[in-house]
Amino acid sequence: MSVQIDTSLEEIRRFRPSPEFAAQSVATESLYTDAKADRLGFWATQARELLHWNKPFTQTLDWSNPPFAKWFDDGELNVAYNCLDRHVEAGNGDRIALHFEGEPGDSRSYSYAELTAEVKKAANLLTALGVRSGDRVAIYLPMIPEAVISMLAVARLGAVHSVVFGGFSADSLRARIDDAEAKVVITADGGWRKGKVFPLKNAVDTALEDGQSSVNHVLVVKRGGNEVQWTEGRDLWWHDEIAAVDADHVAKPFPAEHPLFVLYTSGTTGKPKGILHTSGGYLTQAAFTHKNVFDLHPERDVYWCTADIGWITGHSYVVYGPLANGATQVIYEGTPDTPHQGRWWEIIDKYKVTILYTAPTAIRTFMKLGRQIPQSFSLRSLRLLGSVGEPINPEAWIWYRHVIGGGSIPVVDTWWQTETGAIMISALPGLTDLKPGAAQVAIPGIEIEVLDDDGNKLEEGGGLLVINEPWPAMLRGIWGDPERFKETYWDKFQGKYFAGDGARLDEDGDIWLLGRVDDVMNVSGHRLSTAEIESSLVAHPLTAEAAVVGAADETTGQAVVAFVILKNSHEHDIADPDEIAALLRAHVAQQIGAIARPREVFIVNELPKTRSGKIMRRLLRDVAEGREIGDTTTLADTAVMQIITSKVR
Repeated sequence: MSVQIDTSLEEIRRFRPSPEFAAQSVATESLYTDAKADRLGFWATQARELLHWNKPFTQTLDWSNPPFAKWFDDGELNVAYNCLDRHVEAGNGDRIALHFEGEPGDSRSYSYAELTAEVKKAANLLTALGVRSGDRVAIYLPMIPEAVISMLAVARLGAVHSVVFGGFSADSLRARIDDAEAKVVITADGGWRKGKVFPLKNAVDTALEDGQSSVNHVLVVKRGGNEVQWTEGRDLWWHDEIAAVDADHVAKPFPAEHPLFVLYTSGTTGKPKGILHTSGGYLTQAAFTHKNVFDLHPERDVYWCTADIGWITGHSYVVYGPLANGATQVIYEGTPDTPHQGRWWEIIDKYKVTILYTAPTAIRTFMKLGRQIPQSFSLRSLRLLGSVGEPINPEAWIWYRHVIGGGSIPVVDTWWQTETGAIMISALPGLTDLKPGAAQVAIPGIEIEVLDDDGNKLEEGGGLLVINEPWPAMLRGIWGDPERFKETYWDKFQGKYFAGDGARLDEDGDIWLLGRVDDVMNVSGHRLSTAEIESSLVAHPLTAEAAVVGAADETTGQAVVAFVILKNSHEHDIADPDEIAALLRAHVAQQIGAIARPREVFIVNELPKTRSGKIMRRLLRDVAEGREIGDTTTLADTAVMQIITSKVR
């Protein structure tokens, strides 16, 4: 018998696009009708209209050897040229490409002409260091302009970058360098975080200390000013080397299926998976979604995606999508609360940001701090808000719209993955009636289904999210491991990509994400979504943020255990944690049903999060089941788990 994910939490609020927004909308209904009439023809049109092709393609998709797709296979282009040179040649060289804001308050802005010149010099530098087409370059940098410049320089040469998030340990860095067999590492002495310089170069030194690596050179950007060790002949200062090369460089075209980057998933057990993306299809979908989901008007918008380049969001919606579209954007090095808790809103005010794309965990943190902080800055320039990373609960969506957006501007919640390369499910803000908490509809040209465990298509209710047709930005495999690629993503439902996420379809056919299937609990035979219970908890006026896990239970198989952060304004209204826990347990039972009532609710000050803001529920599950805590090296603050563990025990 097939089993579905039980869902009971209902959200009935709806927000129609304003007539003013709809009138200037970039996206039109014809996108949906054209894609439905001829899906492959639709993507071919987008590729031709959005990108410059040195050699036009004649075949849109080759799916003769599934699951290995080839998009626009006989066409040729240069990704960096599409992001830079062509805008300069079109007369937009004076348009600002990047506004950089450093955590200490330093800032730099680069026009498209200036950024193009810097990337050309960096490409010449990498060429002088022996980097050729197909070689791999590891990038281990903070969020500084040189990070973007490095990625584009590698792409310009037809080399392959592997960006490693600056929060990863030396061991994690070494595993990624070794798997990709990188020839060069680009790093910095250090970067700024929470008012201090965190070292980076020393992690590279540790990763390479046995001398057995494939790395020939380490390029070091001077950012933190901290002391570093130096290996003569291997280590080179970026500023010294870049000064010795010129700014003339011709971008050569490469086949559309030429590898662009490998990005490793940050799994905590086993060998990390190197997700491979190629050039033409990836750039087409990144540019298309960036333009239409964010209603981009490049001549007047100032866009800010708060993601780090170490994650796929930073690849697609900081570097490749925005720059392919000629956008002006902000990048910020530091944390949202340094040197004060209004730092983000100060940056929006300073640069007159019009589009903000960030994570639900950040939004819920701001909810906890209170609306008085953002309201002390002018946010009137904002006209569109986006959410990415995990399902956003309706109350956080509403707070985001009303407090940050002034109660009138659209919020688009986007679903996609490292593996999908670009946004797959999202409202289009000028067309879609918005539902708080729902990802809503597949992007034009994308085919999504929700299936039960047996592979039967559901018309309504909760099940497993699959993509049933190849898409342009899809991963082309796991680096060096094609069998793992097939087993991981394609074996469960033959010929369909299984995303690993649960989802439900509402009565309108709109999609609501329920979180990772790993985070679905089986309580007395009912499959319950952690995301749904978390949404219920955050809907209570006491709660700022919540994380829910399933813990082993002799009676029910699994029991619901919740970890809750209270809002600052309510922390002292009720002194007794047991009383608060009882209130919240009753609230969930009333909203969803008795089956979802948490067995335990723990009041905590912080949740275990990675530096990208994702909650590490695996560690909370360890605590709830009384096990030793697993690997905490990717946590932003490793002390959080010690505090939570002592409180629970």
